[in-house]
Order: sequence, then structure tokens, then C-alpha cells
Amino acid sequence: MNKIILMGRLTRDPETRYSQGENATAVARFSIAVDRRFKRQGEPDADFFNCTAFGRQGEFVEKYLKQGTKIVLTGRVQNDNYTNKNGEKVYSVRIIAEEIEFAESKNAQGGGGFQPMSPDPIQAADDGFLNIPNGIEEELPFNTTN
Repeated sequence: MNKIILMGRLTRDPETRYSQGENATAVARFSIAVDRRFKRQGEPDADFFNCTAFGRQGEFVEKYLKQGTKIVLTGRVQNDNYTNKNGEKVYSVRIIAEEIEFAESKNAQGGGGFQPMSPDPIQAADDGFLNIPNGIEEELPFNTTN
């Protein structure tokens, strides 16, 4: 099985071209930066993946994605090896996108982020844990103390 799921941000605006012929197909190329879960000193904080989307997915990329957009991508890994002008074998991989979804709201992309409608009664304490107000159990719909 060849399946990959990545969540990251586009590092640049996508480049989209259309194939020649009667049934022109969109081919969108872009790259995403995926943060590493565990970071070690002296190592990169993210990995960069070259991606390609075809057809309707390519049209989606062209229309809605731009540099900085955070996405979740499901696809497959494909070898993208070739021999360069010097006769040297160059090894690389490309991610072929099969499904693409937004990973954050449009407001979050613009830096607005989530703004709660009313002040939250639960505040963080100095020790990093939440202070939960007394008596809140009675307000929960799944209260099992009754």
C-alpha cells in the first residue's frame, strides 16, 4: 500500500498548467512545509515536499490555494528519479495528491484566529493547568453524579 497523509503550509504559490489536446487536464505543482513533531538542536524544524495534483484537484489548487495556506493532503509517494546532464543519477520523490482539504479557517489564515463570542470562565492557572469553576458539573448534559 502506498498512502501518505501530510499537514503543512504551501511554501509558494502553486504553478498550474493544462495538458494539450481535446480533454485538457489541470496539472498543479506546489510544495508544502511539514513541521517535524520532534525537533532536535541543529536539525531542520520542517520537511519540504514537492506535490502534484491532477484534474479536479489541480483546478482546486489553482483556484483556492496560495503561499501560506495550511492544508491536509492525502496521496501517494512516487519516485521522481532522473539522470542529469552530467550523467549522474538524481533521486527524489514527489507526492501525488489525491485529496486536499483546508486545515484552518480563512480567518486563521489572515491572522485573525478564533475569537470566542463571550469570555471563557475557565482560565489557565500559573502552573499550566486550567482552573475549573466549582459547580460546573451541574451544567454538563452528561452529568453522571445524579
